[in-house]
Amino acid sequence: MEPLNYRYGTVKIYQYEAERIIVYYDVKRCIHSEECIRGAPAVFDRYRRPWIDPTLDDADHLAEVILRCPTGALHFTRKDGAPEETFPESNVVLVGPDGPLYLHGNVEIVARGKEVLVHDTRVALCRCGRSQNKPFCDNGHLAEPAFRDAGALAENCALPKEGTPGPALRVTLVADGPLVLRGDFTLRSGDGRILVQGNRASLCRCGASLNKPFCDGTHTAAGFQAQ
Repeated sequence: MEPLNYRYGTVKIYQYEAERIIVYYDVKRCIHSEECIRGAPAVFDRYRRPWIDPTLDDADHLAEVILRCPTGALHFTRKDGAPEETFPESNVVLVGPDGPLYLHGNVEIVARGKEVLVHDTRVALCRCGRSQNKPFCDNGHLAEPAFRDAGALAENCALPKEGTPGPALRVTLVADGPLVLRGDFTLRSGDGRILVQGNRASLCRCGASLNKPFCDGTHTAAGFQAQ
């Protein structure tokens, strides 16, 4: 899946080619989760330039490792006719402990005017309010004082289920406000214990809500600003 429909800001996608596979890397969406380094250390070497060399691993294994990247910073295209990445059948939102919202599925990031800015399978969205690359996480939650929220969900948490949405999980960026989610999805707590299904939610992205991960309107008093 070549991420060429990314239209949010000015983005340079780096490209690394081997005989059977092309690897794409978006540095602005990378938050160094290091799934790639752990999975294919010969290919991904932070001390080497260029730091990605796809000729140093089997293409099938490399594609499998790239799919573990939780932010969508890494993607691939197969040159040998092997299967490409496809959209999962279900959408999942993980509330990252002390970190971003990790979305995996058929995800559309949409501006308030309904322009689709990004259509991807894997994204990490800022929920601390500090990212300089909003709506995406850039590890701003690690700055002192570090953002703290375990990503807990109440045992009796419930999400609305209204109508029959399409297969995509549409995330609308409300100017100076929350992330509004529409579409069937499962919301998962930071510890993975609680799963809640629904198709509507407004999630905090200012970092100040007293009802995280949900928006409680605090962004107005906090003076939060974001497109």
